[in-house]
This record gives sequence, structure tokens and C-alpha cells, in this order.
Amino acid sequence: MTYSFDKNDDIETQWKKWLDSGIEYHDIDIDVIRQKTIDDLTYVSKMDVKEYTLFQKWCEVQDKYPSVTVNDLWDGEKKVLEDEGQRRAIAEVKSNFWIPKDPEDYLNLQPELLYTNKDKDLPELWNCIRTFSSTMKNNSNIGRNLNFVVRDASTKKYLGVICISSDFLDLTPRDNYIGWARDKKTQGGMINHTAIGSTIVPLQPLGFNYVGGKLLALLCLATPIQELWEKLYGDKLVGITTTSLYGKTKLNGLSQYDNLDYWQPMGFTSGSVSFEPLQETRYMIREWLKKNHTRKYFEWYVAKRSTGQPYKRDHKNRSLAFAYSKMQIPKELIRSEHARGIYYAPLYDKTCEFLRGDNDGKDMKKLFDTSVEHLSNVWKEKHAKPRIKQLVKKGRVSGDTLFYDDLTVLTWEQTKEKYLVQVGR
Repeated sequence: MTYSFDKNDDIETQWKKWLDSGIEYHDIDIDVIRQKTIDDLTYVSKMDVKEYTLFQKWCEVQDKYPSVTVNDLWDGEKKVLEDEGQRRAIAEVKSNFWIPKDPEDYLNLQPELLYTNKDKDLPELWNCIRTFSSTMKNNSNIGRNLNFVVRDASTKKYLGVICISSDFLDLTPRDNYIGWARDKKTQGGMINHTAIGSTIVPLQPLGFNYVGGKLLALLCLATPIQELWEKLYGDKLVGITTTSLYGKTKLNGLSQYDNLDYWQPMGFTSGSVSFEPLQETRYMIREWLKKNHTRKYFEWYVAKRSTGQPYKRDHKNRSLAFAYSKMQIPKELIRSEHARGIYYAPLYDKTCEFLRGDNDGKDMKKLFDTSVEHLSNVWKEKHAKPRIKQLVKKGRVSGDTLFYDDLTVLTWEQTKEKYLVQVGR
């Protein structure tokens, strides 16, 4: 089946072209799908948010980084990654962690932001760091995405990864702070003048020993990111949102954004964690939707906007929610209440007035110095310094890199036993 859309094709033209291309349908019994979905959701719905987070990570690694069994002369049978490019990327990252020789080496760091689209090897490197240095699933984001590898300019060692993405359309605490009515966000594209730090992941031991997550969160506000956003998309960036991973479920109630300069706590999301069936079951659901709800399938998985982005926002969750309703999946299997902390960093003195449409932005002034150097120095003096001093005093300095690449060969039970205690650390 082949088809192509012109960027100027409206939705009905795309629909006709797709239908005319000759669609392949597969007969799938809804009772079979329903039972498989219930079995999958029954299994994961018994997990708390941390175990489910780790389970999703294990499934992701198994799907995206398949391994094969080979015979080794010395070790006998063992599992290795099938893709040579993935093996090279992992080896590159693991040989280039920033690991200090002295507790005060952080003072010499010169962070730089490497935009992944400027180098053919950086996208795979970014995905490798993102996938194996965080227990959160590496989801692709719909809409705008600026991916950066954060590296020390002097040693060329890696510090972590950042992704700046299209912001959430609706976050009530943030919207109340701005004074944002929904029509103001959508009319004139004002939502495009704010973004979200969707990935803020430090490598270890920088993250634990020096609260490296705070460094990366500060760098999300940096001038190079603002300039690139405006250059690529034509919209002035006036504020950044982010959310904490575990919100009220975290043991001490704090996230890396609490007590962090320029980031203001807004409250908590009213959302929840939506449980997902396994990949094989999700594929069956998609094939069932294609045959039995063809137009909806087309709008969720095929149709494109003129920008090349998917026609429907949040299409994966929408399609699953629709399928669950048609299959009458019990609600208690679908989601678990889990509030995340919301944080917002306005970049200008009149950010809120501009986003509401009450100011044209011409007389806005920066609230603080957004140079990489200044933000790095704030982190060094206010956060890294007291943290490493405290750890040295208590003898708790860690040398653990916590890189989860062995998930490619571990079973789920082995993964849970080894890493569950590390989730949300």
C-alpha cells in the first residue's frame, strides 16, 4: 500500500487519496482483543506508579533494542544487541560519562547545548542517553521538539539530555497563574509562545552527587534555546513549563524543580496514569480500528497537518480510550490517579500579559540573565556546592553511573529486583 500527501491537501483530499491507495485489512475477533487487553491491564493495574514506570521502561527497551543470542568462545551462549549502530552509540556514551576525579571538579564544568539536528550521529546518541539514563519511558512528543545533548565543552564528556517541546494545551494551575482563557491560547497561536521541558535527564553520578537535574532544568531557560525556537518556528518564547515525574507519590514530596531559581511551583495536575496493554495487543487494537472504525483510524494514525505533524493531538491515548469504551473495558483497569507537580518559568516581566493578549511584547524585559554561563554559575553556587559538600561530609558520594543498558538482556523479574529501588531516586 503506497500513498503520499501534498502539504496543501486538506483532510478530505487526504482521506480520498488514502482510500484510493488500497487499504489492507485484517480480521481480528473483538472478543480475542478484549480478553488480551483485559489480561494485560489486569497485570499492570496491580502495580504502583513506580513499578509500572519501570515495567514500561523494560518493555520499551525490549521493543526498541532487540537482542540476539550468540555463541561466544569463552562465555558460551550470551545475548547481544542485534543493531550494530545501537551498540556503537551505547559504547560511545558509556566511555564518555562526566566522572569527576575530585569532588570540586564541577567548578570547571562549561556546559554546552548540542542541537541534535546539526550532527547525523547526535539523534541516536540523544536517544541512547534518554533511554538508558532514566527509568521513564522515552516517548516521542507530538508537535515541536528541540533535542539537545548537554556536554562539557572542555572535556567533551556528556552531562545529560534535554527536549523542549510543544506545551500542554490545558494545565489548570498554570493557566490560572497566567490568567489564560482557552480561546486566548488557541486564537492567534499564543500557546506556541510557551514550551515544555519534556525531557530533563542528567547522567549519573552528576545527577545524584551534584543535583545535575537542577542544572539541566536551568539550561532549559537558556538563550540558545529561546533563539533557536524563534528561528525555527517564528514564535518568541516567553515561558517554559515542566512537570515532575512522581508528584505527591515521591517519598519526601520534593522534586528537582523545588527551591530552584526561576521555576515557580504552580500546583498539581488533575490527571492520572493511563495503563497501556502490551505492544502486540496495541497492534491488534490498531488493526481492529482500521477495519471497524476506518475514518477514526485515518485521523489518528494517517492524516497530517500542513506542517507534517499528526492531524490529531494525543492520538495514541485517544485511540486507546475509544477502543476501551467500545470493548467495555472496566474503568478500574484503565487508569490510576497520579498527580504530577507543575512548574512554570516566565522569562519576561510581562510574560503573562503577553500570553493573554494584553501586551504586544515590544516593551518586555528579561526577568533574569539567561546566558548558559550565568545559569551554570547559579547551579554551581546555590545547588551543586552545598550538595557535594554534604555528601562528602556524610561519606555518601556515589560512583554509580546507573546506566540501564543491561535491560536489553534482563528478564522483567531480574529488572525489578535490580532496579525498582532506583526508580525516582
